[in-house]
Amino acid sequence: MKNIKYLFFLLLSVAVLKTASAQMSIQVLPRLMLRLDDIGMNHSVNKAMQKMADTKMPFSASVQFACPWYQEAVEILKKNPQISVGVHLTLTSEWKNYRWGPVTGREAVPSLVDAVGYFPQSTGAFAKSGYKIEEVEKELSAQIERALASGLKISYIDPHMGIALSTPALRALTEKLARKYKLGISTLSETVYFGETYKEMWGEPVATKKKAFLAYVTNKLSKNRPNLVVIHVALQTPEMNALFDMNSSMMNTKAGKPLTALHRETELNMLLSPEFKALVNKKFTLTNYTELIKERGVESMKLEVVKN
Repeated sequence: MKNIKYLFFLLLSVAVLKTASAQMSIQVLPRLMLRLDDIGMNHSVNKAMQKMADTKMPFSASVQFACPWYQEAVEILKKNPQISVGVHLTLTSEWKNYRWGPVTGREAVPSLVDAVGYFPQSTGAFAKSGYKIEEVEKELSAQIERALASGLKISYIDPHMGIALSTPALRALTEKLARKYKLGISTLSETVYFGETYKEMWGEPVATKKKAFLAYVTNKLSKNRPNLVVIHVALQTPEMNALFDMNSSMMNTKAGKPLTALHRETELNMLLSPEFKALVNKKFTLTNYTELIKERGVESMKLEVVKN
């Protein structure tokens, strides 16, 4: 009888250990956050986001509420609660012949616009523009309030082209707005607020973009921190193919042909690829800023530099 009890105890112990081991293997999978930037910029970008939304994978979408097509983005996002929504704080308008200006109107924030009432076309032009910090606060507040008025649940703010975090004064203002509206902050650098590792695919050449992305999410993700990868998506439509980037020679050929659409459709296709989908829940789990902030709380935000 003692031997039977011992055998039963031994079998039970083995079963418990196997269960615990299986649970541990699930828990140690890295967490990957995909953030799609420039949503609402135009129809081509929105339709690309729609393709990602249709997969039902969780991700984060940073919306430019200062741009003409943000309302279409809102319609898509309302139907997809698995997407965490952020306000892509916008102070530049970087395309040749396609421009936008402040939500508040040019008269309300004259230091933020050029002679024809649009935001500056580059980060350098913004830095030299003589902008007034109180006008930046007025405009960024208006963008956040437009987002909140849309009916979407807004989880975080982040800086288009990095500008809203680019100087100590602008960073302090962005942090002030995050506290005021009880939102998280996502960044465009390795200086982060939720301890996340940072990677972006924008600067990777088209020819190697997919390979580099798959290698990164397969082998380089941290198991101890959430991992953020910033993505830019769009469809290669006539609308998108016409856009000439005023900031980066990488996004145009030497002959002046725009390459932005090709870059962005390549990034979309790598996310939709069977190879990427096969890695989900095997090499990593997907999450977003809504879930991260729910877990940690916005009050936990702490500025730190995290190197991959």
